[in-house]
Amino acid sequence: MRRFVRGALMLATTAMFVPAIVSAQGKPVIAVLYFDNNSIGKDRADYEGVGKGIADMLITDMASNPDVQIVERERVQALLTEQGLTKSGAIDPQTAIKLGKIIGAQYMITGGFMSDGRGTYVLTARAINVQTSAISNPVRLTSKGDDVLGLMSQLSAKLNTDMKLSALRVGDAGASAQPAGQPAAAAQPSSSAPATSAVASKPAEPRGAPKAAKPRKMDMRTAMLYSKALEEEDAGNRTKAVELYRQVVNKFPEYAPAQQKIAKLSRG
Repeated sequence: MRRFVRGALMLATTAMFVPAIVSAQGKPVIAVLYFDNNSIGKDRADYEGVGKGIADMLITDMASNPDVQIVERERVQALLTEQGLTKSGAIDPQTAIKLGKIIGAQYMITGGFMSDGRGTYVLTARAINVQTSAISNPVRLTSKGDDVLGLMSQLSAKLNTDMKLSALRVGDAGASAQPAGQPAAAAQPSSSAPATSAVASKPAEPRGAPKAAKPRKMDMRTAMLYSKALEEEDAGNRTKAVELYRQVVNKFPEYAPAQQKIAKLSRG
């Protein structure tokens, strides 16, 4: 009886992630794991939780690419919790592949974050093919400034353009990948964007139109605050999470994801 109950629970848990497989519809399904903290110096411990915030920001940025489908961070968090991997540190490639198979992702993005303690930040990332175990296109970016979103935008652009990820065929051997569609949980109608374009093009501004105000830069302290808010949300501490998200908005009003999370948690 116990064995039956245990098996039923495992099936129920796995069923949570099945929609990620069903909704691929010819687009590569990508999951982003939390970034490892490789920081050095006396302030290393201050960055322990920032890998979750970086992953969330990368997911948000990559979701603008219509040629891929990004697994929501909440699904990744639920999987890590179910597998007991939320506090175990770095995830090796074989474990990443195992997680990818469970969640229905074809590619897993893993990476690391490093602060040298003197204002220099380094981001590294790579894609792991869940089917072949191949690790492709390692990316390394260095920033001496304090522009976290700018660094994330560079990383997202490199991942979207350099990795040349393609959808793995499902079913009929003659099936081909169809680009576009909203990279959320539900599939959307295809657009006419060419399959070779990895980054959505920005429409040209009318001649003579006033230039938009240059967005402010998000500093690392605000990014760390956002990461702490995600931790509180995942722990079920809604009130504390909302309080931290509000602090993020106060420091960086332009960051829509924090505003959306406040609205979501307030409704809940």
